[in-house]
Amino acid sequence: MEVVEDRFAVFVADNGQRREFDVVSPVAGKERRSSPGGSEGDAAKGQVSAWSMDLSRPDFSIAPMTLAWEVTRSCPLRCVHCRAEAQRHRRADELTTEEGIALINDVASLGTHVFVLTGGDPLARADIFDLLAHAVSTGMHVGFSPSVTGRLRSGALRRAVEVGTGTVHLSLDGAVSATHDAFRGVRGHFNRTRQAIDDVNDLGARLQVATTVSRSNISELAAIASLLDGRASSWTLFFLVATGRAEHADMLSADDEERALHWLASGEFPFAVRTVEAPKYRRIRAQLNLPVSPGVTDGNGFCFVSHIGDVQPSGFLPVTVGNVRDRPIAYWYQEHPVFQALRDTSKRGGKCGRCEFLEICGGSRARAWTATGDLLGADPTCIYEPHVDVS
Repeated sequence: MEVVEDRFAVFVADNGQRREFDVVSPVAGKERRSSPGGSEGDAAKGQVSAWSMDLSRPDFSIAPMTLAWEVTRSCPLRCVHCRAEAQRHRRADELTTEEGIALINDVASLGTHVFVLTGGDPLARADIFDLLAHAVSTGMHVGFSPSVTGRLRSGALRRAVEVGTGTVHLSLDGAVSATHDAFRGVRGHFNRTRQAIDDVNDLGARLQVATTVSRSNISELAAIASLLDGRASSWTLFFLVATGRAEHADMLSADDEERALHWLASGEFPFAVRTVEAPKYRRIRAQLNLPVSPGVTDGNGFCFVSHIGDVQPSGFLPVTVGNVRDRPIAYWYQEHPVFQALRDTSKRGGKCGRCEFLEICGGSRARAWTATGDLLGADPTCIYEPHVDVS
């Protein structure tokens, strides 16, 4: 199985056969889930044994593997880490239905495999099922990321599945109500989320569950994994970036993040596991002699379009390069210097630029940007010191 950091389940047609493109180390029926902690072992200290790397991948200079469209920022939740700094009411200048359909067509024509409709709460838009259905009609794998609100209890999940949504994405940020509800800012949200997870399973839909990893829930990761056993197809761990409402103080320390990623890489789970904004997960897998291949990262296989049409490398790297109302998405993704630089590993600065794991990791561009303002600089959350000068 290929190891790819991505933001949504990816299924790619390969000579007529469907294969999972972004699954990382799922092993069914195994249990090794003690909480992250303890020593990272010799690998984290730089004792790297032989490892193999598969550099084959689609040409991400032409099209992103995944594009996420933030259809609205309207959402009634009050999540403390919200990247979008969601508001209760929709903005009048959101992309219209017609503009959204044009965007979907443009993205599909590029050859993008995965199209994600996210928010805010996408269900704040009355046209959301029309948009989902149109995206499905293009042949892309369509992801749907609703907020767990009163709208979701109105049969919306069934409608989304019936129009052909490929993956439903829900978020679970704690193993107990106190932790999750504090994240989401709404009492009782934990129980409603677990019910929504059960509802997706009852519909027979593919479910991806996301967890935003921060200081407040790091000790609950093993328990969250246990809750998802038999319920989720994949588990995505978003390592917190200080954008939107999130604060630097909420982020894990570099040492704690290293331990958490070693726990993930060493564990065995009954579902696919992937990370977001932690490309060093691939470095750690390589150090542990586990299979690894290049990933999908900000601007390099991934693209984000905001509710008003702004084009950015990702929602966690909100550097706006242009707007789809001015030029098609192909222009911004293929030709803008920011996207081109993000795909050119020779432009990496600091220790990322001289690291022997540059081609499979390259550091989190969002973390570098939020910490220093330099989106090509060193990832300040990585403790690894390079041993080979590749400059």
